[in-house]
Amino acid sequence: MRILVSFVIFFIFFFPIEISFADDFVILKNNKVNVRYGPSFEYPIKYIYLKKNLPIKIIDKKENFRRIIDHKHNSGWIHISQLKKSYSVILTEKHYIFSKPTKFSEPLAIAEKGKLILLKKCKKNWCKTSNKEISGWILFNGFWGQLPN
Repeated sequence: MRILVSFVIFFIFFFPIEISFADDFVILKNNKVNVRYGPSFEYPIKYIYLKKNLPIKIIDKKENFRRIIDHKHNSGWIHISQLKKSYSVILTEKHYIFSKPTKFSEPLAIAEKGKLILLKKCKKNWCKTSNKEISGWILFNGFWGQLPN
């Protein structure tokens, strides 16, 4: 028993376990979301997001708050009630929107760099998107966010 405990202690000190939240993207649930300096309502508001469905990356967790970073490298703490698991991306380069998930289909429009895109479903790197004006498929290669598996 002592040998087992010594073995476990040895591995804890010399090979620490790193908990990573990499690629844990969520989106903002509301049009107005407060970002705080720390993980509590006691901390002052650092800034306010005014964009629903904005993709953000979780980099830390503490109780009911998540430390996030956005596509402009702003960071802070947000309460989990303001977040939801869904898929959207911000384009880091322009993309064509096609009628079908193939480059040989008809191009319908161009989505410019910086555009927020809500994703419906994906097949490999092709994702279906739609809004009030257009519905089509985008081949993703330059974006901030996470594609559905």
